[in-house]
Amino acid sequence: MTPHPIKLRFRKADKVLRAEFDNDETFDIPFELLRVESPSAEVQGHGGQRPPPVTGKADIGVERAEPVGQYAIRIVFDDGHDSGFFTWSKLYDFGKNSEALMAAYRRRVAEHAA
Repeated sequence: MTPHPIKLRFRKADKVLRAEFDNDETFDIPFELLRVESPSAEVQGHGGQRPPPVTGKADIGVERAEPVGQYAIRIVFDDGHDSGFFTWSKLYDFGKNSEALMAAYRRRVAEHAA
């Protein structure tokens, strides 16, 4: 069973979401990762083909977050993006694998630029 967050704190100065889970794990998830890997159709694509990677989000900020039932949050970024629902399992995955996800993102950006 996926751990559930017991505390979510947006640390704006550090540009990370500190997520504390009920299994005693705590992660600092970069805002950039949350934005460039947003679970929205805009970022992930429509119907199977992924669009080019989102770029230029290293300094992205978060304006606010809103609960979505008991299973997710919707993050409103300072560039206006607000269409992805971040489920507890997605946040846990982002926290657990943030370095690998950021490395894969940077590879996609480099491949797309070539």
